[in-house]
Amino acid sequence: MLALIDGARVSIRCETYIWSDDEVGDRFRGALTRAAARGVQVRVLVDGVGSAELPDDYWVGLEHAGGSARIFNPLSLRHFALRNHRKLLLVDDVTAIIGGFNLGLAYDGDGVTRGWRDLGVELRAPAALRQLAESFDSLFRDHRLRHWLMRHVRRTSLRWPRFYTRAGPVLFSGPRLVRNQFSRQLLLALREAKHVRIVSAYFLPGFRLRRALRQVARRGGTVELLLAGKTDVPLAQLAARTLYGSLLKAGVRIWEYQPQILHTKLAIIDDAVFVGTANLDARSLGINYELMVHLDDAGLTRAATASFVGDLQHAREITRIDWREKQTWSLRLRGAWARFLLTKVDPWLARQQMRNIP
Repeated sequence: MLALIDGARVSIRCETYIWSDDEVGDRFRGALTRAAARGVQVRVLVDGVGSAELPDDYWVGLEHAGGSARIFNPLSLRHFALRNHRKLLLVDDVTAIIGGFNLGLAYDGDGVTRGWRDLGVELRAPAALRQLAESFDSLFRDHRLRHWLMRHVRRTSLRWPRFYTRAGPVLFSGPRLVRNQFSRQLLLALREAKHVRIVSAYFLPGFRLRRALRQVARRGGTVELLLAGKTDVPLAQLAARTLYGSLLKAGVRIWEYQPQILHTKLAIIDDAVFVGTANLDARSLGINYELMVHLDDAGLTRAATASFVGDLQHAREITRIDWREKQTWSLRLRGAWARFLLTKVDPWLARQQMRNIP
């Protein structure tokens, strides 16, 4: 990513949920400032909650050099639930990188001995780049949430943005997009799937997706899930583990990654690969702005499979017997409460806040 920024000649679009005020964040800010100083159009978009700890004057140097930085939905009690969870670097409209990693020291490492375990993909397909550029420009322009989708208009008069309807491999989701493209494509792919491998940092899918995974296993397919053994959100892990029993009973195999915090978002379904920023939880699938890419590419599938198999070497398999032995009444009660908060209360709160956006 830094090499792409240093080689940029025309434009840089950089978008992330968390930008940390640390060594890694400073390296990226410095590279972008130098690019702006040599005449490159530099635009940065960070989330108001994910990057809330940045000092007020953090972007002064970049802006003096000619760049622009915006905060998506600045932190406020009125609209705090609506977040931009996307991560994107698009350089000169010819190369893009998307994935799960934010820009901070926590992500700097191999994911085994140090640093969170994460994954990204480099894209050069023109169709994908057009979608990414248009979606970035839309969110950058309407970073205060005065987006046409968010205004009080009758549903019959809504027209989808061009990036949402344009043909291409990028799948979008966000408040009031109505149809989550990633969830829809994932369910379609699972209908006839024989081999499913999924890595998810925060795993709390809805009923339809859980049923689809169980059906693949019950009709003789293989379903393998790699989930977080260590986590930065204990509430999410507590809720996720309440789902293990029914999946294991259906024949789904589950592993938990052990060395570091797992943050990867990846699904390999037969010959297709989904990779990007969305977790399989209620927030990514129904609240956040997210993006995923869906590609049928043999080389990418091999690389993703090799990554999955390699990560299993550092994971512990959860058997049905192990899971049942640990399910005390106290743990079940706390898990049910966590699940209720994340699948009912959080979405309800987001819906209420969407109604108040002018």
